[in-house]
Amino acid sequence: MSEIFESFKSEDTFEIGRKFGEQVKKGDVIALKGDLGVGKTVFTKGFAAGLGIKEHINSPTFTIMQSYDEGRLPLYHFDVYRIGDIEEMDEIGYEDCFYGDGVCLVEWAQLIKEIMPEDTTVITIEKDLEKGFDYRKITIRKDLSVL
Repeated sequence: MSEIFESFKSEDTFEIGRKFGEQVKKGDVIALKGDLGVGKTVFTKGFAAGLGIKEHINSPTFTIMQSYDEGRLPLYHFDVYRIGDIEEMDEIGYEDCFYGDGVCLVEWAQLIKEIMPEDTTVITIEKDLEKGFDYRKITIRKDLSVL
């Protein structure tokens, strides 16, 4: 079962992220899948806003994980694009985040698929240039096999 949303501009992507962030609950783990430049960070900024986080959101490409504690739930934002070895995830204490009191958003989760919880929600953001340069199809599934 999946939900599909269409975004025609970055503000739409932000808004879809915000609405999703308003609905998440403690312990949710979300895998964010999409090519470079597809809008994962825009979605994440909206998601954080939906949690009530007002801090500036950056993609943690070089730090791997960034935490935000000011919202209704803590947000642990992972970007595992630069993970060289899955053991690096142990070093940053991913289990405390995945199984803690907050929510996790993981970019490039397919690189660490073997440690992602089975009930992970996968959000795929895709371009379709035939529908316009800014068009995005956002698919939300509770199915780890699509990573």
